[in-house]
Amino acid sequence: MSDVRFEAQLELKEGLTVEASVRNFHLYIDEPPDLGGKDRGPNPVEYILMAIGGCVTIVGQVIAQEMGIKIESCRIKASGDLNPLKFMGKPSPDRAGFKGINLEIEVKSDAPREKLEEWIKAIEERCPVGDNLKNPTPVTITLK
Repeated sequence: MSDVRFEAQLELKEGLTVEASVRNFHLYIDEPPDLGGKDRGPNPVEYILMAIGGCVTIVGQVIAQEMGIKIESCRIKASGDLNPLKFMGKPSPDRAGFKGINLEIEVKSDAPREKLEEWIKAIEERCPVGDNLKNPTPVTITLK
């Protein structure tokens, strides 16, 4: 199978508010007031938490079907800590991004725990968002 390209278009609207378009969807990205925004949408790092949580959920469902595991429900709490000083242009000993991301998965299934642990291992191996976060992914910024 050949590569599949995904693309997003983003435009600064007002203050720190960004309108993002992906396929037929329009989303807003902003910062909370304490970080200089107007709180018109989740901020970029909150989208990262949603992206990893959403990817794990979707990949988990695909793998569960392949493994014959019936998932009655699946809830994920995604969290991460970061120091906002570098983002705000102030000296910081910390990196700008998350120090780590934690996913707590609450799954309801009749599958034995050993099978669910095998399922989690497969999710970790196959989740594209997790792969992008765990491994260096080249990012190129070009001025036009």
